[in-house]
Amino acid sequence: METLRGTVNGTLFRNDDNGYSVISLRVEGNLQTAVGIFPELTDGEQLQLEGEWTQHAQYGRQFKAAGFQVERPTTLDAIEHYLGSGLIRGVGPSTARLIVETFGQDTLEVLSAHPERLTEVPKIGKKRMQQIYESFAAQQQSRNTFLFLQRYGITPSLSNKINKLYRDQAERFIRENPYRLIDDIEGVGFLTADRIAQSLGVTPESTFRLRAGIKHVLRDAAAGSGHTYLPEAELVHKACQLLGASEALLLPQVDFLCLNRDILRLDLEGTALISLTAYVQAEQEIARRLMMLKACSQQMFQAQIENRIDAFEKHEHIRFSPAQRQAIGLAAESGLSVITGGPGTGKTTLINCLLAVLGEETKTLLAAPTGRAAKRMSEATGQEASTIHRLLQFGGEEGVFQMDEDNQLSCDCVIVDEVSMVDVFLMRSLLRAIAPGTRLILVGDADQLPSVGPGNVLADILSCPGIPQMRLKEIFRQAEQSMIVMNAHRINRGEDPVANSPGSDFFFEMKPDANAAAQSIVALCTTRLPKYLQEPDSARTLQVLSPTKKGVCGVGALNQMLQEALNPPDPFKQELQYRDMTLREGDKVIQIKNNYQIAWTAPEGEEGLGVFNGDIGFVTEIDPEDKSLTVLFDDQRKVIYEYQQLEEVELAYCLSVHKSQGSEFPAVVIPVIGGPRMLLTRNLLYTAVTRARRLVVLVGRQSVVQMMVSNNLERRRYSLLGRWLALETGEIA
Repeated sequence: METLRGTVNGTLFRNDDNGYSVISLRVEGNLQTAVGIFPELTDGEQLQLEGEWTQHAQYGRQFKAAGFQVERPTTLDAIEHYLGSGLIRGVGPSTARLIVETFGQDTLEVLSAHPERLTEVPKIGKKRMQQIYESFAAQQQSRNTFLFLQRYGITPSLSNKINKLYRDQAERFIRENPYRLIDDIEGVGFLTADRIAQSLGVTPESTFRLRAGIKHVLRDAAAGSGHTYLPEAELVHKACQLLGASEALLLPQVDFLCLNRDILRLDLEGTALISLTAYVQAEQEIARRLMMLKACSQQMFQAQIENRIDAFEKHEHIRFSPAQRQAIGLAAESGLSVITGGPGTGKTTLINCLLAVLGEETKTLLAAPTGRAAKRMSEATGQEASTIHRLLQFGGEEGVFQMDEDNQLSCDCVIVDEVSMVDVFLMRSLLRAIAPGTRLILVGDADQLPSVGPGNVLADILSCPGIPQMRLKEIFRQAEQSMIVMNAHRINRGEDPVANSPGSDFFFEMKPDANAAAQSIVALCTTRLPKYLQEPDSARTLQVLSPTKKGVCGVGALNQMLQEALNPPDPFKQELQYRDMTLREGDKVIQIKNNYQIAWTAPEGEEGLGVFNGDIGFVTEIDPEDKSLTVLFDDQRKVIYEYQQLEEVELAYCLSVHKSQGSEFPAVVIPVIGGPRMLLTRNLLYTAVTRARRLVVLVGRQSVVQMMVSNNLERRRYSLLGRWLALETGEIA
């Protein structure tokens, strides 16, 4: 880190939303340019910056500030310049001169502590005095908040969020209870708040800390494992480990949070469960709304359904099995239905037939959780399909959609594909927007990994026998020609896949260790498979899916190797360094968290907000001036990321299998070289294999494949939707 000290000589650019500024500094008589996130600055103020010098392609040498300290101007000329800069309402250059002439070196002290004395200055009355004082105080408050937070390691961008919410109460609120930041400010987690608390001298036994830690354990269980509750004993054990506290200290705080309804204590067959209130409310509302839809059976004559299925078979030159015909009839006649099945069982063909059976007289909307899944659905049906977020018209505030219970979708039927990916909060939002009497048809693969977000929505719905459902098991004749399809079903049955048959689309390349496997994967992606597939654009055609994040064949290491091979440094390509990640024009990237506020544009002038976990795109442009980059996502949305938003983006040449859910790729390469047994499961391998359309290549050891196939110990996901559904249907009292 370098240090730069100078006097503010003007703000050349400022973004009021995030505080990003370009300022001019006078340093030992010379003007220098500095960039960073600052409060509003005034000419004449002394700044001490910490950061590094960078070279801008257009504007030349700039100092990029990572931190700063502001010093009040000390000379009379500097004070006058500071007051007359225009930042303080009611004070221009002439008024600034009069104030300094009146109070001299005491000017800033008078403004801060004795503003009533401003009436001693000619032409300043009580009303103008109040205006000057309020403007000066607001500016000082903003600066003091920045400086206070900076002492505790809060980044300038996060400081800006805190300052905008708390204003002049920021320091008081944070000193009283730094853990309130977790609930109030997006981006502040328990560890950050705990670090601030320790710096402020908050004791480890503080009730604020203990309560925040308990809620953090529940949130972490939801984010990391998808749980919507924890057994109370498990929660207390984890909280004790996190907080270094005894059960005797924690149990009263669990009781307090329950009384305050921040969390709920439930009884399940004699076992006490603890859940964040929001999760219980979401699952209960889903159960209630699903039963409302189920109660509205659809009026359609059986003969009409059969005739339209016959017509579809004749037109498409296919013959449905009895189970498939039954599934179509079930969906046509029910207010709520679920159709599940593995690859090759004809789910997409059934959706097409359902559209024909329902006919043009039924307005049907199609949706899927991700842009890729929606695009695939649209291509398969010839009808527009959208992401669930776009269908519900996300409105710009986290969790708020334009379509809800007060403004429901105008349609007769909604068909949602890839339902295994939908978590409890997205399902609740979808159901709020569907009016009773509307058909809801849920389609998915019950054997895939559950959603990344909390809950076990599809599995819980299928666990309720009162909900009309049909599982397809028979494979279409044309799908039997694909070893990808056949091996997916073999894996699901606990049988080893068959590879390397003549004319096959499923291959296994044996490698003895991780280094050899990684080298083979790079060679496959750069030369061998593009030539085999006759597809020159490897990054778009091929997708590496790893079961693990760490290690030589983990997501991180393979991304670096594949970036170097597929998109190496080029003097004609701009690149940007963010922490330990280099991003380059042409790179394949993925959004790794929901961002409900970021703006996007699309062809034909369409605009909106929101980019979501799992969206994949390519870097099309990097602006070295303000360190921003542009990503074009698969659904043609274009998003400009500012530098501080790059924490939400990762390279996507290699993805974790979880991140690939809902996507389909022409060819998939999967390292099978080892790792934690809890990760190397049958349904993870099944999910990875079913992401491929034309080709699968496993690279590694046969023993690892055999171990994954035999490892059917799915990690239990704690959820209560199934229980609430059973209560709604009367299966349990």
